[in-house]
Amino acid sequence: MTTAPPRPAAAPPHPAQRRILAVLVAAQILSGAGLAAGVTVGALLAQDMLGGTGLAGLPSALFTAGAAATAIAVGRLSERAGRRAGLAAGYAVGALGALGVVAAAAWDQPVPLFAALFVYGAGSATNLQARYAGADLADPARRGRAVSTVLVATTVGAVIGPNLVLPLGHLADALGIPRLAGPFLLAAVAYAAAGAVLGTLLRPDPLTTARALAADRVAAPDHVADDTEPPGARGLLLLGTLIMVLTQLVMVAVMTMTPVHMEHHGHSAGAAGVVIAVHVGAMYLPSPLSGMLVDRFGPLRVAALAGVTMLAAGLLAGLSPARSVPLLALALALLGLGWSFGLVAGTALVTDTVRFAARARTQGMVDVAIAVAGVGGGLASGVVMMSTSYTVLAVGGGLISLALLPAIAATARHRENGVPAR
Repeated sequence: MTTAPPRPAAAPPHPAQRRILAVLVAAQILSGAGLAAGVTVGALLAQDMLGGTGLAGLPSALFTAGAAATAIAVGRLSERAGRRAGLAAGYAVGALGALGVVAAAAWDQPVPLFAALFVYGAGSATNLQARYAGADLADPARRGRAVSTVLVATTVGAVIGPNLVLPLGHLADALGIPRLAGPFLLAAVAYAAAGAVLGTLLRPDPLTTARALAADRVAAPDHVADDTEPPGARGLLLLGTLIMVLTQLVMVAVMTMTPVHMEHHGHSAGAAGVVIAVHVGAMYLPSPLSGMLVDRFGPLRVAALAGVTMLAAGLLAGLSPARSVPLLALALALLGLGWSFGLVAGTALVTDTVRFAARARTQGMVDVAIAVAGVGGGLASGVVMMSTSYTVLAVGGGLISLALLPAIAATARHRENGVPAR
């Protein structure tokens, strides 16, 4: 397979990069708890309020739809005012949505619940877009590792959140609200805190600083202006988007229905929380490995590895005995690992191939496509499971992920030379 040429040797990091990554890491730890808490119990809360499984995938679809809308807004705000303003605003909206979920559950009102879940999706979109802030000032040779540093920070909160399902349920009982609404209390606090950290400490702003440095380079006497896209850039942009879209679709579909599948076979909400914690941890904890592989072997090979890994996850999840929590946890861990490979590889492709002037807007639109894929996965998961089985859902998702391999091969065949990083 023809791949992009080796990236140039790493230049010294920007003086502000270490501080920027430290602030992003702190915010991601907080936001990870808010992200994972809602993912763990969203489907179960909907099932309780609606009295059936058919629409249990609706919460996932709604907050991923909200994530799509937020990705556009955060991208545009970041383009105008910088990453600090865009990310802080996104987390603030996510916190409001989490509070809305708690209120709707307390009143037992499904329609306000669905509206609040849509708003809650802002936190998920913002958590994902923070990876771009880590790459803004990163040297191209270290871009994969910069993205992975931001992603791995989510692991701490994401693993803690699902394991607090039971104590948060007791807190919810004490407050007179449904037990499954308890994790959304944590999400509200976590998202609000993440927004406050970014709004006050993300200085200098990575995007506006990178833009100023680019302007300085343009003004240099020996600079040769070139606003045209290099050969093959559009194809790699589309491929990077496809990688992230397919891995998101499969991951959301299988993840969403796993707690419901476990409940149907007698497992407790606590057991489901442990499995989801393992899954979310595997999404983010291996990020340094994903970044190192991307920087060393190139994003195309890592993307192919993502497809194979997700196939293994789907087969294991679908064919394992439903009573086996360890095997389900292993399957969901592989699912998260495949998603990590795909996200870091796709992010590197998109960032490397987009002209700097259009970078933030393009990244926002790419994340819209990712969120829409999540909507499709969330909606389809409940319908597929109700009409067939969890086995069909999981194995089918794994087979869909193999579509990455011919797409990668076709793109590589049409490229004689690599696209230079920008």
